[in-house]
Amino acid sequence: MIAETIRDIAIWALPVLAAIVFHEVAHGWVANHLGDPTAARMGRLTLNPLSHIDPFGTVLLPLLLIVVRSPFVFGYAKPVPVNFYNLNHPKRDMIWVALAGPGTNILLAVASVYFLRFVDFAGGSPAFILVPLALMAQSSVNINVMLAAFNLFPVPPLDGGRVLVGLLPEPYSSTLARIEPYGFLIIILLLMTHTLDIFISPIVHVLFQLLRALLVW
Repeated sequence: MIAETIRDIAIWALPVLAAIVFHEVAHGWVANHLGDPTAARMGRLTLNPLSHIDPFGTVLLPLLLIVVRSPFVFGYAKPVPVNFYNLNHPKRDMIWVALAGPGTNILLAVASVYFLRFVDFAGGSPAFILVPLALMAQSSVNINVMLAAFNLFPVPPLDGGRVLVGLLPEPYSSTLARIEPYGFLIIILLLMTHTLDIFISPIVHVLFQLLRALLVW
């Protein structure tokens, strides 16, 4: 049992860290190119994980999910700061900044599928190298698909909520934005009651189907 848990942590650690760090950096990178240099000035446009690790969201939460053998594993990093009022077109550009995170996770899932196919064809290498690489690639696909689907839930401060704030006309946009301070409480309640699964499961299914269709996987 302990050996299996250690193996699972070793397999999941790097994919989880890469998924959440790239997710956050993508937000800051797009914001910087659309007029808001806040993240760049604070040194957050870096892939150095030490700049993004949140003790609970990056370490404890994924570790807990792995230990209890949860059917899904996800986590989060310290949010990259974005001042939406600095953006060239705040309401419109907010949508692109928000979509950058899940969009990056989908691209990482695609890259992981290609890497998995490469590992499958690299038959000349020793199994003790290929098997862990294949398991890590599979974990990367799963974590990135799950993160993309979870973050598309349309409640701020999740990315889907900010996309909806950018799309809705007033006064609906401002009304939804005012939910943000209570957003994580709402999300926790939905997770505890498994209500969030009703939204996330179809998106996860669609993303996996797209990966199979596009990459014949």
